[in-house]
Amino acid sequence: MGNAACNGAKLTLQSIVIVSAISLFYLLVSWILVGFKTDQIVLMAIFNSLFFLSPITRKFILGFSIFIVYWIIFDYMKAFPNYNYNTVHIADLYNLEKQLFGINFHGKRLTPNEYWRINGNTLLDVIAGIFYLCWIPVPLAFAAFLFFWNRKQFLYFSLTFVFVNIIGFVIYYLYPAAPPWYVQYHGFVFHAKTPGNTAGLVKFDNYFHVPIFKSIYAKGSNVFAAMPSLHSSYPVIVLYYGLKNRLGFINVFFAVVMLGIWCTAVYAGHHYIIDVLAGIVCAIIGIAIFNFIISRVKVFSSSVDTYEKNIR
Repeated sequence: MGNAACNGAKLTLQSIVIVSAISLFYLLVSWILVGFKTDQIVLMAIFNSLFFLSPITRKFILGFSIFIVYWIIFDYMKAFPNYNYNTVHIADLYNLEKQLFGINFHGKRLTPNEYWRINGNTLLDVIAGIFYLCWIPVPLAFAAFLFFWNRKQFLYFSLTFVFVNIIGFVIYYLYPAAPPWYVQYHGFVFHAKTPGNTAGLVKFDNYFHVPIFKSIYAKGSNVFAAMPSLHSSYPVIVLYYGLKNRLGFINVFFAVVMLGIWCTAVYAGHHYIIDVLAGIVCAIIGIAIFNFIISRVKVFSSSVDTYEKNIR
């Protein structure tokens, strides 16, 4: 946003006009690119309500606008499916996973996803579902904590989060990849516009008789975006900043959630182990590059400092 819209606690006629114009522009572009959705109205309602409510909520939502930009980019990917630009990898990724991490079971070599689909149980289904429900709430809750505790660390965390996502999005377009559940339901034949699928997480929904994961995966931007697993990247970023800020035992919680999400990604059939490892590497590279830029590129670091002053 412009400086007028981002000017901390000050609410001026100029900032009102800018925020209103941006909101209308977003709704118009969204309608053109991906069609009308109630999520878009809800997002703008939350943003505008917090922006106009009070100085502290205005600073809060301006800080979190970094995450809003991420969500918008993710949502707009629906308008530009990655399979339109490169060949989708299905059989080659499946065979590589089986070659590297295959498990021999009853005389047949299975991928870890196939093994756990056969050998899972209700307890693991419930635990897996709980862990996978953490992949967005935990980073957002941590970001909210950092906002009130250390604004500069909040910005560093938020920008790193978005930066890692952008790296992942670029890879999605360079290397479209089908998830394990796709092979289970569709084999090795490519079908464009395949809808999202809850895969093994449907067992969690069925156990509690609630369509939690069904509603989440119905809104997915593209099922052919399994490599890297950004689900596996997020907890790495959280743990890194938790350790960096010396949060003590809370980092144990972050580490447990991280391991749980990694295991669930494979257990529930949403990612291969290869995808998870790629997600971890993506997070590490993203963190390293961000730290390099913030320490070496003065224009970038000074811009972050300016933004931090506006939301302080």
